[in-house]
Amino acid sequence: MFEERSLSGEVAAVRESHAPDALVLDSGPDFETLDPARAEDLGLLVDALDPLAYPDEWLPEDAPELLARFASSDFTVGMPGDGSVAWTRQTDPPVAFVKPRVQGSPDDFVDFLVAEALVEIGTGVPEQFLGFFEDRYRDLDAALPFDSGSVYQIAAALYDAYLGLHTRDIFAGWDDDHPRLFAAWQDAGERIEPRLQGLPSSMARDETDFADAAEFACAAVKHGLELPAPFAALDTAAYRDHGADYAVKWAEKTFQ
Repeated sequence: MFEERSLSGEVAAVRESHAPDALVLDSGPDFETLDPARAEDLGLLVDALDPLAYPDEWLPEDAPELLARFASSDFTVGMPGDGSVAWTRQTDPPVAFVKPRVQGSPDDFVDFLVAEALVEIGTGVPEQFLGFFEDRYRDLDAALPFDSGSVYQIAAALYDAYLGLHTRDIFAGWDDDHPRLFAAWQDAGERIEPRLQGLPSSMARDETDFADAAEFACAAVKHGLELPAPFAALDTAAYRDHGADYAVKWAEKTFQ
Protein backbone atom coordinates (compact mmCIF):
# COMPACT_ATOMS: atom_id res chain seq x y z
CA MET A 1 0.00 0.00 0.00
CA PHE A 2 2.83 2.38 0.91
CA GLU A 3 6.43 1.93 -0.11
CA GLU A 4 9.38 4.15 0.62
CA ARG A 5 10.37 6.07 -2.48
CA SER A 6 13.90 6.21 -3.80
CA LEU A 7 14.97 9.84 -4.09
CA SER A 8 17.26 11.46 -6.63
CA GLY A 9 20.36 13.20 -5.31
CA GLU A 10 18.84 16.68 -5.60
CA VAL A 11 15.59 15.72 -3.84
CA ALA A 12 17.53 13.94 -1.10
CA ALA A 13 19.58 17.12 -0.59
CA VAL A 14 16.39 19.19 -0.31
CA ARG A 15 15.05 16.77 2.29
CA GLU A 16 18.27 17.03 4.27
CA SER A 17 18.01 20.84 4.25
CA HIS A 18 14.30 21.28 4.95
CA ALA A 19 12.76 18.10 6.44
CA PRO A 20 15.55 15.69 7.31
CA ASP A 21 13.32 13.27 9.23
CA ALA A 22 10.53 13.11 6.65
CA LEU A 23 9.52 9.89 4.91
CA VAL A 24 8.65 9.96 1.22
CA LEU A 25 6.24 7.18 0.32
CA ASP A 26 4.76 5.94 -2.93
CA SER A 27 1.04 5.28 -2.46
CA GLY A 28 -0.40 2.19 -4.14
CA PRO A 29 -3.98 3.30 -4.86
CA ASP A 30 -4.73 6.94 -5.67
CA PHE A 31 -6.57 9.03 -3.10
CA GLU A 32 -7.87 12.45 -2.18
CA THR A 33 -8.48 11.54 1.47
CA LEU A 34 -7.17 8.26 2.86
CA ASP A 35 -9.90 6.05 4.29
CA PRO A 36 -9.41 5.31 8.01
CA ALA A 37 -8.08 1.78 7.49
CA ARG A 38 -5.40 2.92 5.06
CA ALA A 39 -4.53 5.92 7.19
CA GLU A 40 -4.02 3.68 10.19
CA ASP A 41 -1.63 1.53 8.11
CA LEU A 42 0.77 4.44 8.36
CA GLY A 43 1.21 3.49 11.99
CA LEU A 44 3.30 0.54 10.81
CA LEU A 45 5.76 2.88 9.10
CA VAL A 46 6.08 5.77 11.55
CA ASP A 47 6.93 6.13 15.21
CA ALA A 48 3.69 7.85 16.27
CA LEU A 49 0.37 9.26 15.08
CA ASP A 50 -0.87 12.64 16.33
CA PRO A 51 -4.26 13.41 14.73
CA LEU A 52 -5.23 17.04 14.30
CA ALA A 53 -8.46 18.34 15.83
CA TYR A 54 -10.06 21.78 15.52
CA PRO A 55 -13.06 23.39 17.28
CA ASP A 56 -16.47 22.96 15.67
CA GLU A 57 -16.93 26.71 16.06
CA TRP A 58 -14.42 27.33 13.26
CA LEU A 59 -16.77 25.84 10.67
CA PRO A 60 -19.93 27.34 9.17
CA GLU A 61 -23.01 25.16 9.46
CA ASP A 62 -22.95 24.17 5.78
CA ALA A 63 -19.25 23.20 5.71
CA PRO A 64 -18.53 20.16 3.49
CA GLU A 65 -18.67 16.86 5.38
CA LEU A 66 -15.05 16.08 4.53
CA LEU A 67 -13.90 19.34 6.10
CA ALA A 68 -15.90 18.60 9.23
CA ARG A 69 -14.24 15.19 9.43
CA PHE A 70 -10.82 16.80 9.04
CA ALA A 71 -11.62 19.18 11.89
CA SER A 72 -12.72 16.30 14.13
CA SER A 73 -10.40 14.04 16.10
CA ASP A 74 -10.54 11.40 13.34
CA PHE A 75 -7.16 10.69 11.79
CA THR A 76 -7.72 12.33 8.39
CA VAL A 77 -4.88 12.42 5.88
CA GLY A 78 -5.18 14.24 2.55
CA MET A 79 -7.91 16.53 1.30
CA PRO A 80 -9.33 17.39 -2.13
CA GLY A 81 -7.05 19.86 -3.86
CA ASP A 82 -3.82 18.50 -2.39
CA GLY A 83 -2.62 17.46 -5.85
CA SER A 84 -0.33 14.64 -6.92
CA VAL A 85 1.93 14.88 -3.88
CA ALA A 86 0.45 15.38 -0.40
CA TRP A 87 2.05 15.63 3.02
CA THR A 88 1.19 15.44 6.68
CA ARG A 89 2.75 16.26 10.02
CA GLN A 90 0.16 14.15 11.85
CA THR A 91 2.79 11.44 11.89
CA ASP A 92 6.18 11.34 13.55
CA PRO A 93 8.19 11.62 11.38
CA PRO A 94 6.20 13.67 8.82
CA VAL A 95 5.31 11.96 5.55
CA ALA A 96 5.06 13.04 1.92
CA PHE A 97 2.89 10.84 -0.32
CA VAL A 98 3.47 10.44 -4.05
CA LYS A 99 0.21 9.37 -5.69
CA PRO A 100 -0.03 7.07 -8.74
CA ARG A 101 -1.51 9.92 -10.78
CA VAL A 102 2.04 11.25 -11.30
CA GLN A 103 2.67 8.41 -13.75
CA GLY A 104 3.35 9.80 -17.20
CA SER A 105 4.62 13.14 -15.87
CA PRO A 106 8.26 14.05 -16.59
CA ASP A 107 10.62 12.73 -13.93
CA ASP A 108 12.08 16.17 -13.27
CA PHE A 109 8.63 17.64 -12.64
CA VAL A 110 7.69 14.82 -10.25
CA ASP A 111 10.97 15.39 -8.41
CA PHE A 112 10.09 19.08 -8.11
CA LEU A 113 6.66 18.22 -6.64
CA VAL A 114 8.31 15.97 -4.05
CA ALA A 115 10.91 18.62 -3.25
CA GLU A 116 8.16 21.24 -2.96
CA ALA A 117 6.32 19.07 -0.42
CA LEU A 118 9.50 18.67 1.63
CA VAL A 119 10.07 22.41 1.63
CA GLU A 120 6.46 22.98 2.74
CA ILE A 121 6.86 20.48 5.57
CA GLY A 122 9.90 22.42 6.69
CA THR A 123 8.20 25.81 6.68
CA GLY A 124 6.16 24.98 9.79
CA VAL A 125 2.99 26.44 8.25
CA PRO A 126 -0.32 24.65 8.97
CA GLU A 127 -1.02 21.39 7.19
CA GLN A 128 -4.28 22.52 5.61
CA PHE A 129 -6.16 25.77 5.11
CA LEU A 130 -8.40 25.27 8.14
CA GLY A 131 -5.37 25.47 10.43
CA PHE A 132 -4.39 28.64 8.57
CA PHE A 133 -7.76 30.43 8.79
CA GLU A 134 -8.79 29.02 12.19
CA ASP A 135 -11.93 30.82 13.43
CA ARG A 136 -11.67 33.31 10.57
CA TYR A 137 -12.87 30.64 8.18
CA ARG A 138 -16.42 31.58 9.17
CA ASP A 139 -15.64 35.21 8.27
CA LEU A 140 -14.28 34.10 4.90
CA ASP A 141 -17.43 32.08 4.30
CA ALA A 142 -19.57 35.13 5.14
CA ALA A 143 -17.57 37.34 2.78
CA LEU A 144 -17.83 35.05 -0.25
CA PRO A 145 -21.16 34.90 -2.14
CA PHE A 146 -20.75 31.25 -3.09
CA ASP A 147 -21.84 27.80 -1.96
CA SER A 148 -19.84 25.83 0.59
CA GLY A 149 -17.97 23.83 -2.05
CA SER A 150 -16.75 26.97 -3.80
CA VAL A 151 -15.77 28.55 -0.47
CA TYR A 152 -13.72 25.42 0.26
CA GLN A 153 -12.01 25.71 -3.14
CA ILE A 154 -11.25 29.42 -2.70
CA ALA A 155 -9.96 28.91 0.85
CA ALA A 156 -7.63 26.18 -0.40
CA ALA A 157 -6.44 28.50 -3.19
CA LEU A 158 -5.81 31.38 -0.79
CA TYR A 159 -3.77 29.08 1.41
CA ASP A 160 -1.84 27.87 -1.65
CA ALA A 161 -0.92 31.47 -2.45
CA TYR A 162 0.24 31.99 1.14
CA LEU A 163 2.41 28.88 0.87
CA GLY A 164 3.82 30.16 -2.41
CA LEU A 165 4.90 33.39 -0.78
CA HIS A 166 6.91 31.33 1.72
CA THR A 167 8.50 28.92 -0.75
CA ARG A 168 9.20 30.61 -4.07
CA ASP A 169 12.39 32.36 -2.92
CA ILE A 170 13.70 28.93 -1.95
CA PHE A 171 12.89 27.55 -5.40
CA ALA A 172 14.45 30.57 -7.08
CA GLY A 173 17.68 29.90 -5.18
CA TRP A 174 18.07 26.39 -6.57
CA ASP A 175 19.68 27.43 -9.86
CA ASP A 176 23.19 26.59 -8.68
CA ASP A 177 22.74 23.76 -6.16
CA HIS A 178 19.73 21.95 -7.64
CA PRO A 179 19.64 22.87 -11.36
CA ARG A 180 17.23 20.08 -12.39
CA LEU A 181 14.66 21.13 -9.80
CA PHE A 182 15.16 24.80 -10.65
CA ALA A 183 14.60 24.10 -14.35
CA ALA A 184 11.42 22.11 -13.58
CA TRP A 185 10.09 24.98 -11.43
CA GLN A 186 10.85 27.48 -14.21
CA ASP A 187 9.34 25.28 -16.90
CA ALA A 188 6.11 24.82 -14.94
CA GLY A 189 5.79 28.59 -14.58
CA GLU A 190 6.40 29.17 -18.27
CA ARG A 191 3.74 26.63 -19.20
CA ILE A 192 0.99 28.26 -17.13
CA GLU A 193 1.85 31.89 -17.93
CA PRO A 194 -0.13 32.09 -21.23
CA ARG A 195 -3.27 30.75 -19.57
CA LEU A 196 -2.78 33.11 -16.64
CA GLN A 197 -2.65 36.06 -19.02
CA GLY A 198 -5.92 34.92 -20.59
CA LEU A 199 -7.68 34.47 -17.26
CA PRO A 200 -9.47 37.89 -17.14
CA SER A 201 -11.06 37.41 -20.55
CA SER A 202 -11.97 33.83 -19.70
CA MET A 203 -13.73 35.02 -16.54
CA ALA A 204 -15.46 37.82 -18.44
CA ARG A 205 -16.89 35.29 -20.91
CA ASP A 206 -18.03 33.06 -18.02
CA GLU A 207 -15.78 30.29 -19.28
CA THR A 208 -14.02 30.17 -15.89
CA ASP A 209 -15.84 30.69 -12.61
CA PHE A 210 -14.32 32.62 -9.73
CA ALA A 211 -13.34 29.58 -7.67
CA ASP A 212 -11.51 27.94 -10.58
CA ALA A 213 -9.82 31.24 -11.43
CA ALA A 214 -8.69 31.66 -7.82
CA GLU A 215 -7.28 28.14 -7.77
CA PHE A 216 -5.28 28.73 -10.94
CA ALA A 217 -4.07 32.25 -10.09
CA CYS A 218 -3.06 31.37 -6.54
CA ALA A 219 -1.12 28.33 -7.72
CA ALA A 220 0.92 30.70 -9.89
CA VAL A 221 2.18 32.64 -6.86
CA LYS A 222 4.92 30.07 -6.23
CA HIS A 223 6.29 30.87 -9.68
CA GLY A 224 6.41 34.63 -9.13
CA LEU A 225 4.17 35.34 -12.13
CA GLU A 226 2.19 38.54 -12.59
CA LEU A 227 -1.38 37.93 -11.44
CA PRO A 228 -4.48 39.63 -12.82
CA ALA A 229 -6.91 41.58 -10.63
CA PRO A 230 -8.27 40.89 -8.09
CA PHE A 231 -5.69 38.20 -7.34
CA ALA A 232 -2.68 40.49 -7.72
CA ALA A 233 -3.41 41.88 -4.26
CA LEU A 234 -2.52 38.45 -2.82
CA ASP A 235 1.04 38.58 -4.13
CA THR A 236 2.23 40.99 -1.49
CA ALA A 237 4.43 41.14 1.58
CA ALA A 238 1.32 42.19 3.51
CA TYR A 239 -0.33 38.84 2.80
CA ARG A 240 2.79 36.96 3.82
CA ASP A 241 2.98 38.97 7.05
CA HIS A 242 -0.70 39.07 8.03
CA GLY A 243 -1.98 35.77 6.66
CA ALA A 244 -5.62 34.89 7.27
CA ASP A 245 -6.66 38.37 8.41
CA TYR A 246 -5.41 39.78 5.11
CA ALA A 247 -7.14 37.03 3.09
CA VAL A 248 -10.48 37.70 4.73
CA LYS A 249 -10.12 41.45 4.19
CA TRP A 250 -9.26 40.77 0.53
CA ALA A 251 -12.44 38.69 0.14
CA GLU A 252 -14.55 41.37 1.81
CA LYS A 253 -13.16 44.13 -0.44
CA THR A 254 -13.51 41.98 -3.57
CA PHE A 255 -17.20 41.30 -3.00
CA GLN A 256 -18.39 44.28 -0.99
